[in-house]
Amino acid sequence: MEPTPFFAATDAGLVPHPDARSPWSADMLHGRLLAGLAAWAIERDHGEPDLQPARLTVDLFRSPAMAPAEVATTLVRSGGRVRVVDAALRVGGVDVARASCLFLRRSAEGGDGGDDAPRTPAWDAPEPEGQPPTEMPNEVPFDVRPAGDHGFAAPGGAERRVWLRDLRPLVEGAGLSPFVRAALTADFASPLANMASTGLSFINADLTLHLARPPEGEWLGLATGDRVTVDGVSVAQCLLHDRRGPVGWSSVAAVHYAWMGG
Repeated sequence: MEPTPFFAATDAGLVPHPDARSPWSADMLHGRLLAGLAAWAIERDHGEPDLQPARLTVDLFRSPAMAPAEVATTLVRSGGRVRVVDAALRVGGVDVARASCLFLRRSAEGGDGGDDAPRTPAWDAPEPEGQPPTEMPNEVPFDVRPAGDHGFAAPGGAERRVWLRDLRPLVEGAGLSPFVRAALTADFASPLANMASTGLSFINADLTLHLARPPEGEWLGLATGDRVTVDGVSVAQCLLHDRRGPVGWSSVAAVHYAWMGG
């Protein structure tokens, strides 16, 4: 049996499945799904085979209810090499998020990056199939596996490396494209970087995904990079990989949950 999508396409909008709820509240839609919807609508309305979605920024400025969602896209600029698209996301008739996407046209003239400028090396992570599933603090509709010795919530400031695979489609009738899969995975940079031994006390209010190429396959790897936390605000960045090598990174800005009334 095919897994149930997170959203059913209806005349009333994209109606969420109960599993689309956030771990923060049963009445709240998961923020990662808003990023996925933004990528899905932007790619559907304005994507082209020769255009690489090189950056997606999503501002999550209001808690979304478990209610029908709508995404409206706007073409800001379409040039020969650069295309910019905005998206507005409404849930239950309320504006909850906005997104901006930068497309860059691929070109063989740019080569494969094999020059002598610095570049991120491929990681030496073991294959995900040989790793045990990670027990998550809450039930989640995706599969997380450690990528080596330091998995999710590794203590002592050690680098954390995980593989992540989504287990169900986002929207009824639409498969997970590489861009949408990456957008869904990008939000995980916040819990991966911010989880402490006492639990997760930061909730991200945005995410920015940079991609140099489309990720390949179902599994995406994340490795913690930089994190700075001052006065209840955390900014963090994680590298993204597939089996072939690095594809880009995700950065997030998060606020301490106590500041949000938690």
